Amino acid sequence: MAEGTSVGRPSAALRKILVPLALAQFICSFAGSNMNVMITDISTDLHTTVQGVQIAITLFLLVMAALMIPGGKLTDRWGRKRCFTIGLLVYGIGALMSAISPGLGVLILGNSIFEGVGTALLIPPVYILTTLLFKDMTSRARAFGIITGMGGVGAAAGPLIGGLITTAISWRAAFVFQALIVAIIIWLSRGIVDPIEPDPDRPFDMLGAILSGAGLILVVMGVLAADNNLALMAALVAVGALVLATFFLHIRARERRHEEPLLSTGLFRNRTSNLGLVTQNAQWLMLMGTAFVVSAYLQVVRGYNAIQTGVIFTAATGGILLSSLAAERLAKKYAQRTLIMAGFVTTIVGVAVLLTLVNGSPSPWAFAPGLLLIGLGVGVMLTPSVNVVQSAFPEQQQGEISGLSRCISNLGSSLGTAIAGTILVSGLTSRAYGASMIVLALIGLVGLGAALFVPGQRAQQSLAV
Repeated sequence: MAEGTSVGRPSAALRKILVPLALAQFICSFAGSNMNVMITDISTDLHTTVQGVQIAITLFLLVMAALMIPGGKLTDRWGRKRCFTIGLLVYGIGALMSAISPGLGVLILGNSIFEGVGTALLIPPVYILTTLLFKDMTSRARAFGIITGMGGVGAAAGPLIGGLITTAISWRAAFVFQALIVAIIIWLSRGIVDPIEPDPDRPFDMLGAILSGAGLILVVMGVLAADNNLALMAALVAVGALVLATFFLHIRARERRHEEPLLSTGLFRNRTSNLGLVTQNAQWLMLMGTAFVVSAYLQVVRGYNAIQTGVIFTAATGGILLSSLAAERLAKKYAQRTLIMAGFVTTIVGVAVLLTLVNGSPSPWAFAPGLLLIGLGVGVMLTPSVNVVQSAFPEQQQGEISGLSRCISNLGSSLGTAIAGTILVSGLTSRAYGASMIVLALIGLVGLGAALFVPGQRAQQSLAV
């Protein structure tokens, strides 16, 4: 195991380990948003539609969400380092498949399925290893800040980097870029040693994994069907809800038989964690929903190319970078609840500014103030939301809660693209753009309402496990 930490400052060995973990979160978040600026290029090259590209993006985020809980559980059986490495390899294969895809089907297989499965395997170990290796409360808060900050930067910088690569070379080169970053992460992670021995004989709830994944997929696919068939939407959402209810009954029955379920029902009895999960879902829903809606609007309605769209998003990237750099200082000064509330208020104001200025001006720079505020707001609340959830449980439950936490966050990302994107794609007009942004602002109010009831501890207090 890596060396321990002095109070508040991790050792050199731990700082070295943090680099591949943060890069892994960066590339997975990057993958969730970089395709937004390639909508026109991909749809033209693969002879598909904007909705087809939206489905590919949403499915990637959805596969991550659906498999994140099983992925977190498998870390106990296979080991955290092994899951991390396997996930990176699967992700890299998917990126290369996407780069050479001749049609939408292969793109969905490579990007949505392979990259989604790889992400579900590699992300839970990132948060579990951080919790287990950074034992000092302050250094752990700093580590979470770096990792979640890199996730936010990846999501916000995805359009810019993707736009640069798409315009200079091709949209396919953006997937080669992802594969190269994955290769670098594998090389840098050689020194990571699993702090806990894996238990190959630990049971795995396969039926629970199938039920949870199927339920989430049905619900989100129902949302995607809303613009074509409301009856189909209602049916899919209803069946998905029924499957998720069956999943809950299944895991409760396993607990009563003293068998290990995929997910302990006790995780849902922690009020603080539940509130933190709601805020995580809402903030990623707003970020990814905004990224898709604004990107699609700029390219399809206003006719901007990939690089122009990416440059406009530098405002959001800058906002997240600024607030992430200040995360540690803010965590020492303010309670986590205060930071999460401030983040939601800033983000909601950003959505309002984005809606108001854009409707009143044809200039592309009208997007900058709103995107900057959204970036600042999301960056402020990413780290405290993760701290609230991860630190509500002891070490032996970190695999479960990490999987659940990442599942809820990625479900928010997929719902953001599905809900706001479906509203936009149904009309692809300024009015549809406005309706999408209003829905995102309302969801921000839900997150703000949940944040009001989060306990007021600072990060140093709440990180004890």
